Amino acid sequence: MKYRILATIFCLSAFVFSQNITTHTYAIKGLDTLKMDVYTPKNIKTNANLPVILWMHGGGFAGGKRDHPDEVKMMQYFSQNGYIGISISYRLLLKNAETGSGCDCPKAFKLEIFKQAAIDYLDAAKFIVDNSAMLQINPDKIIAGGGSAGAESILNAVYMKTYFVDHLETYKNVKFAGVMSLAGALVNAAYITKSNALPTVLFHGTDDPLVPFASAAHHYCIAEKPGYLQLDGSETISKKLDALGTAYYFNKVIGGKHELCMIPFDQLDTIIQFFEKTVDHSEIIQTKKIITKN
Repeated sequence: MKYRILATIFCLSAFVFSQNITTHTYAIKGLDTLKMDVYTPKNIKTNANLPVILWMHGGGFAGGKRDHPDEVKMMQYFSQNGYIGISISYRLLLKNAETGSGCDCPKAFKLEIFKQAAIDYLDAAKFIVDNSAMLQINPDKIIAGGGSAGAESILNAVYMKTYFVDHLETYKNVKFAGVMSLAGALVNAAYITKSNALPTVLFHGTDDPLVPFASAAHHYCIAEKPGYLQLDGSETISKKLDALGTAYYFNKVIGGKHELCMIPFDQLDTIIQFFEKTVDHSEIIQTKKIITKN
């Protein structure tokens, strides 16, 4: 029994310490110092350049943090499986706001929040591209990932850059290879085109009360409310990708709510395999997994 316990401790220690974690400042904006934690495999070869998942946490643009235990666990997992994991902080522009992100938050302010969050994400992506040699990342294999508010931000950054960004030249060297969105939506799926569509992983519940599953108002606000803003969720995005012949993996939960923004640890292997097939080998895989919530 004693040896079994020691073996368990050893395995856990090997998992925890099998990657190096470094923290970098990627931007300073006003009073916000924006940082990223980089999880690199400990045994990485000197001349290696690995694919990367660039992750943006959720929290309604008011909370959450890059080193939340779930984010840490996910970054550790990716770094154990051939990736460099990068989890970023960004400006939480709704922190302490009386309206929150709901129906009393004016549409124009919501759009500005989406814009600034997308820009923060693109600035983080630019930093890792500009420092790809130091970070040992492959700038051609960046997977954009996020949950909830983070998912909204990365979808807008990847697919609606021309809408939200004033100076596109700044990000001319930034490109993404894939997308992972957990309970996310973007402002207009019409911006997804044949030229910018990427292999995309989507998780969403049909009864999500905050981020629309298909096409509906953010928080399902009625038209008379200041916060009425139409968004296109995962169902609409998947149909667009399907029509374009682009690879996607859609985990649709009938009756699921906003808990689909949580990191699906039991499916990370499947997600990694999807990106290996679609990004590394250019396979066109279109999968819709439908689950009914108990």
